[in-house]
Amino acid sequence: MKKITVFLLLLFIASSISNAYAQDSSVQRKIRVLERQKEEVSKQEKKALKEEVKAIHERLEKGLITENEAQILKEEAARKRALNIENRLAIINNRIALLERNQELTDDAILEGENTMIIDFTDGDDEDYRILGIRFKDKDWDRPVKYDRRTYSDFVFAIGFNNALIEGQSLDDSPYKIGGSRFFEMGFQWRTRVFRNSNWLRLNYGLSFQFNGLKPDGNQYFVQNGDQTELQEFDVELDKSKLRMDNLVFPIHFEFGPSRLYETEEKIRYSLRRQFRMGIGGYGGFNIGTRQKLKYSRDGEEVKEKFKRGYNTSNLIYGLSAYAGFGNTSLYLKYDLNPIFRNAEVDQRNISLGLRFDLD
Repeated sequence: MKKITVFLLLLFIASSISNAYAQDSSVQRKIRVLERQKEEVSKQEKKALKEEVKAIHERLEKGLITENEAQILKEEAARKRALNIENRLAIINNRIALLERNQELTDDAILEGENTMIIDFTDGDDEDYRILGIRFKDKDWDRPVKYDRRTYSDFVFAIGFNNALIEGQSLDDSPYKIGGSRFFEMGFQWRTRVFRNSNWLRLNYGLSFQFNGLKPDGNQYFVQNGDQTELQEFDVELDKSKLRMDNLVFPIHFEFGPSRLYETEEKIRYSLRRQFRMGIGGYGGFNIGTRQKLKYSRDGEEVKEKFKRGYNTSNLIYGLSAYAGFGNTSLYLKYDLNPIFRNAEVDQRNISLGLRFDLD
């Protein structure tokens, strides 16, 4: 687990540095971006005019306005959009002239948002570039602003308590430590708005690594006897006994909840910041490794042992999960429908409860 965490941390740092240095700050690059923005201006205003004309026709068909009034409204809308194009192009042309004249990135240009990078751990739904929830704001990014984004990507991680529900027993009778058994999950998800003009229902899907740990009560450890895995007493006092199951799963959830709509002439965005959200769904995947760790003292020497075996754990993982909370923090519950151990006389199923963090 530590090796995986260190690897991901190094990967994140390398990716962050790479993306930061990849931002070419040359004057010509900025001018190219501004030239592309000029092309987008005309498209955006023409699209807006088309929608306004459509609305005027609908009012005319319903008898709310006359033919003459409809013609006047269309002419006014056309004039307004033509002026918008003229004014917006003038602003962009002035910025291009400023860059060509100075041949450098001035402080004023930075304040205007020519090329800024801001590290921000808040959640949001804007055009800024994000890695693991850290926002790298770059108004000069080499891609046009999309008017309406229906799909967003998030980094997800969760942590909490883990245990097992055993057939015919209550959780109080579990042979595993309630507080000592824990789980950790991390992964990526895509969040897609289901309806065209409403964000109250989203479909979340992606992939995650799950690490489910079980610590036996007392002085017990796991023993694999053929196709059976059972708990037995260890011959000396154990300082630590833990079984960990590593899974690769593909979660999918229907997420419900309100959002705030932010609309400008260039784009519309739906924000989940400080909004209630609830997700219901499930997951399916594979067990990619099972290992047991033992720590004890023998003849005055500290001994640490790690055993990577199958322990008859299920190869296919599938279950139900749900979460509810505000903003990017939720209470998270997941339950495996597959048994922990194959061919066991009594079925045991993994259950986890903790906190989940969706970092936009």
